Amino acid sequence: MNTLEQMLEEVYAFCDEIERAGVIKTPMKMSLRESLKTEFVKFLTYLTNADGVMGTEEADFIKKVTGTAITPDMVNFIVKPTFSIEIPTPFKYFVLTDAGRKITGGENTRAKKLADTYSRLGQELIASNKDISDAELSALTRYCEMLDRYLREFGLYVSPRKFKREDIMQEKEQKEKDKELKEESIEEILSELNGLIGLDQVKEDVGTIVNLLRIQKIRKERGMKLPEVSKHLVFSGNPGTGKTTVARMLAKIYRSLGILEGGQLVEVDRSGLVSGYVGQTAMKTKDVVESALGGVLFIDEAYTLTANRGENDFGQEAVDTILKAMEDNRDNLIVIVAGYPALMEEFLSSNPGLRSRFNKYIFFEDYTPEQEVSILENMAKKQEYQLAQEARQEAVRFFTERINAQLASYANARDARNYLEKAISNQADRIVQILELDDETIKTILEEDLPKEL
Repeated sequence: MNTLEQMLEEVYAFCDEIERAGVIKTPMKMSLRESLKTEFVKFLTYLTNADGVMGTEEADFIKKVTGTAITPDMVNFIVKPTFSIEIPTPFKYFVLTDAGRKITGGENTRAKKLADTYSRLGQELIASNKDISDAELSALTRYCEMLDRYLREFGLYVSPRKFKREDIMQEKEQKEKDKELKEESIEEILSELNGLIGLDQVKEDVGTIVNLLRIQKIRKERGMKLPEVSKHLVFSGNPGTGKTTVARMLAKIYRSLGILEGGQLVEVDRSGLVSGYVGQTAMKTKDVVESALGGVLFIDEAYTLTANRGENDFGQEAVDTILKAMEDNRDNLIVIVAGYPALMEEFLSSNPGLRSRFNKYIFFEDYTPEQEVSILENMAKKQEYQLAQEARQEAVRFFTERINAQLASYANARDARNYLEKAISNQADRIVQILELDDETIKTILEEDLPKEL
């Protein structure tokens, strides 16, 4: 199936073709291409207005596909109370071209392809929302039925269209999966990695892994022997140091290099692998492994699988099942185990098979106070907040004191997230009674908003 971008590009090219063929006899104020783009804006605005609400997602979608930024005032202007849907002028020229065989070649399906484009545009607009609107679905059906009737009047056959909520939801879910697994270049992924705060040694280690994999790929392409190198990894470090984030990037890198088919990351801990009865743990673990095939299985706090070995603990059964799966799927499964440094050493020493398969370590250092505050500021920026200068200084003091205290509860970036959430709540309590709020007040966090403890 062609993408929406490809469909739009094709119908715009048809516009140019129709103009060159001299099909249009009446002078137009704009080109057929620009006229069609304007009609697309009207069509999409008509759909957004069907439920009386134009969401941010819909406005973003319209701007993305037409280049036109729609405001609520423009919606009211385009879709007036007297507005009625009618055949767009460009569509009439497409039908005239096909029905009158004005252009040879192309199988005379230009008009049908334009109708398909309208249909696809409408479906993707509706799918851009978090919730599927029945009113918008009905409006899309009415509009496309009007186009299809016009096609049939001129002897251009088109099969009936049915727009179902479940079909659009299914397509939406598929697009989200495709987006999640979008193949990025290694350079893009490494750029994203290097953009993370701190983690200097991690970045260097990942760079070394990528270089080794690139050379292996070249050797394979040239028919040369490949050295036996384990791709399974141990991530050691305290909570909140970015282990899951880096694992996800590595999964994308493995996919980009053709080492893995899917590149998905399946994250799990003891509770997702171990059951309380004999035999059930193996089945539970096998199901998890199955979902990770073609990607990376990331086991957080892996040491808990062997920490309480005893007659009634089935963690070792999960370990044995995973080791077998690693052997059976050596070309289509990569396992990353993660946890506290000292506890991970105990985990690897608990089983000779573990030590032999996990021989590459990446250590994630704790963040410095300045790095914590930089992470805090990035999180705030993504939510359209900012720290006042005095607030930033107080945040540096707070994290310096917290890190120096060496608290067992310290959780690096997770602490920054919790700190910001409390600050946002405190700021809301402070400003909610202000009658005239300006944007600067709404988005600025002051020193007094910052929590004194976590």
